[in-house]
Amino acid sequence: MRGYFGIGVEGISKAINAGNLFRSAHAFGASFTFTVDSKVDLESDLRKSDTSDSPGQVPYYSFDSVESMLLPDRCALVGIELMEDAVDLPSFRHPRAAAYVLGMERGSLSPEMVACCDHIVKIPTRFCLNLATAGAVVMYDRQISLGRFADRPVVPGGTVEPLPPPVFGAPVWKRKEARRARRLQEAKSGS
Repeated sequence: MRGYFGIGVEGISKAINAGNLFRSAHAFGASFTFTVDSKVDLESDLRKSDTSDSPGQVPYYSFDSVESMLLPDRCALVGIELMEDAVDLPSFRHPRAAAYVLGMERGSLSPEMVACCDHIVKIPTRFCLNLATAGAVVMYDRQISLGRFADRPVVPGGTVEPLPPPVFGAPVWKRKEARRARRLQEAKSGS
């Protein structure tokens, strides 16, 4: 899969949720994780729920505020929030380079964070999910929509057809050379 993504949370107050989110991020291949205005000391409490030791495997950034948050150039910030005008996740086209941010437990993204977001998406559920669960759902959706997987069978239990190997065309200069040779051949046979 091309591109990269990071995932984080604003104002988190429970280290166990951060640990679950960051463990899932590690499993889904996140390039980085982050917190903004964290209310807990993640350095000491993260290992209680993050059994994969994601801070040792995936870069982690801690920002004091929305204003101090830094993302890579051309990295879209995608807020995950239950808002009226948010795009339903199944209809969302994930940016190739993205950072996803969730709001704190029993809260929402701050108005300052929402203003910074390039996109706001929502998971179409009847009520909000645990933030680590919501993050995992978004990362899974990113993987299935941007990854290369075989089509699903038409019926449950049907055979999954393997993906054909990728086919790469000839280099551009070879294609141009072949077209030029065909045109010359056609010109000679037409005269």
